[in-house]
Parts: sequence; C-alpha cells; structure tokens
Amino acid sequence: MVVRVRAETDLRQALRRSPVVLIVGARQVGKTTLARTVVPRESVNYFDLEDPVDLARLSEPMLALGPLRGVVVIDEVQRHPDLFPVLRVLADREDRPATFLVLGSASPEALRQSSESLAGRIEILELPGLGAVDLDGDSDLVWLRGGYPRAVLAESDADANLWLRSYLRTLATRDLREFGLSLPAATIERFLGLVAHHQANLWNAATVARALDISESTVRRYIDGLTDAMLIRQLQPWYANDGKRLVRRPKVFFRDTGVLHALWGVSTREGLLQHFGIGASWESYVIGEIVRRSPRARHYFWRTSNGAELDLVVEDPSGRRMGLEIKRADAPRITSSVRAALEDPQLRPERIGIIYPGTTRYHLSDKVTAVPLNDLLGAATIADMVDRG
Repeated sequence: MVVRVRAETDLRQALRRSPVVLIVGARQVGKTTLARTVVPRESVNYFDLEDPVDLARLSEPMLALGPLRGVVVIDEVQRHPDLFPVLRVLADREDRPATFLVLGSASPEALRQSSESLAGRIEILELPGLGAVDLDGDSDLVWLRGGYPRAVLAESDADANLWLRSYLRTLATRDLREFGLSLPAATIERFLGLVAHHQANLWNAATVARALDISESTVRRYIDGLTDAMLIRQLQPWYANDGKRLVRRPKVFFRDTGVLHALWGVSTREGLLQHFGIGASWESYVIGEIVRRSPRARHYFWRTSNGAELDLVVEDPSGRRMGLEIKRADAPRITSSVRAALEDPQLRPERIGIIYPGTTRYHLSDKVTAVPLNDLLGAATIADMVDRG
C-alpha cells in the first residue's frame, strides 16, 4: 500500500486552518482514497455525488448538512456547483461545528466561478499522481506508467497498459463530455492522439482543426476542456511586464506520462527507449516533478523569435526566477539558448539548472549547474535544489 505522507499531512493541516477544503485532481488520481483517510465511506458524513442514494440525501442540502459535526466529505462536487452557496452559509456559523472537504475532478480555474462565494473561506489543494517520492524513488516506473495508482501499482507493464487504455476509452465515451467535448468517442480519441503528437511542442490549433475537419474555435474549446479536466498542462510563454510575449502560443503536455505512452502505443521500457518521442516524454515527466515541488510558483517556458529557448521558468511569489533546461544527455553543456537567457535584460534568471539523467552534479558557470534527476527527486522544493548552488 502506498501512503502519501505529504498529501495526508497537507490535507490535515488545511482542515485545521479552513472551514472548506477543496481537493482537485484528474479522475482516478486518488482523491477519494485520500479523503477516506479522514472520513470512511460508510460514515453518515460522506457524500458521493455519483451515488443516487447520496444525491437523494442531499436533495435538501441545508437540512442534510446542517446537523453534521466534524469533517464532512462531498465527492465529485463539480456535478453540483449549486452546493457552494450552501457551504458558504454553513462555513460562516460562529461555532463552526463542521469542516467541509470537497473533491472535484476539475481544475481550480474550472471551479473558480462556482466557488467564488467561498472567497476567504476555502483552501484549494491540487493532488497530482503518485511520484517517485511515493514509490521509494522508482523514477523509471513512474516515468513509464505515469502516476495513476491503478496503473503504477499494477502487477505488470501489460496490466498497467490495459488499465490506461480502458481509462482513455472511458474518458472518450463519457467523462470528457462533462468538460464540453461532445464529438463522437472515436473523434475524441483521435483528438487525444493529435494532442499527444504535439507533446512538449508549441500548440498548433490550425493543424489539428484540419486533421479533424472541425473549426479552430472548437479545437481551442476542446484543448481548454482537457486542461479543465486536468489531463493536460498548457505551459504559457514567459513575458515581461510590458505584456510583449516573445512567442504567443502555449506548449501542451499530458500531465501523466502513462496516458501519453498509451496514446503512443508504448507499454514497455524498451519500447519507450526506442520511441522517437522519448525526449518529449522525459521532459514532460521532469516538468511534472518540478511543478509538484513548486506549487506556489508560476511556470512558463521562454522562447525568442530566433529560436532560443528554456524549457521551464519557475517564478516564485517574490518574483525570483529560476531557469531550467531538461536534457536527456550524458554530459550537458551550456548552450546558446542558456547564454541568451542569462543575457536577457528582462528575464534575468537568478540561476539556471540543467536537469539530466546522470549522477554527478557539476558547475558549468557561476550561474549554471548540471543537476542529476535524482538530486531533483530528493529535493522537497525547487528552492532546496537551487540554493545548493
């Protein structure tokens, strides 16, 4: 059994601080399992909005929720966003007899409008998939299978692949309709495949629209739907305060590399190592681990019209910026892109780390360091890694 020690700790601390805590994450990522470490499913304080019985119990939400004490769980809250105003009233009671833990399979942005009535009362936690830190540092397994518990903990690579393919079918036939993807399931599967083809590259809506014979506006709506469903990450280009972006299009990444590999038809480590997209896959995996360790930061990529590029810019709330290059190479060196980033008078990264799959950390200049992936995985935060110099 995998115990998400950090996630459980963060959740219990949030429940002490805030009257309402919202956990967001993709379907099947483990939100319900985490919630049940606090409130068991058989408790009267547990409501699953996909269960008709629990829906009936909540037909009069004030009457159902008002008398309850302790932590109350409401799962799949995005199905009934009309509950948020009710939670505001209950959260404002002076004696605060209950704390509400709500779970949603949608991004904070997708739920923000519905939860605006809870401003100042709600704390949002994002639950990613399992990472190497949850599996005794087994980064190769997480990279290949992704972080969905049913996949990464499967008995074999073949079993993991079967589960991932079934998961994708369920998304195409049912779950993604909730996020506005209303085309036939076969077309949605093609769309997911085309997004996988763009992995770690600039998004080209026109190319996808032509391939599917649909409008660019539909493609934009669908890519936003995948973002709201927390299946993909749109990494925006960094821009200075004057608002002039060097490159305007985002990059797209499947958040889970197991899903990406299933869409590519890859199910084994050997197949992955031989796949033409291995570099994009490894970049996606590393970016996911970086984002996991910098939840309060903003994340961008940096690219000039001349083609100079940094894979990731991490900007913390104070405005401090760290540049990161991700290279699947034996001995990375300073590139012209790294030099251009250091010389950019607006970007001004404090340091640049080049993440690579080796074992030796070494300095390339006073501001550039080659950092082994294991150093990153062993760091609790990106600041821990950066401040080592």
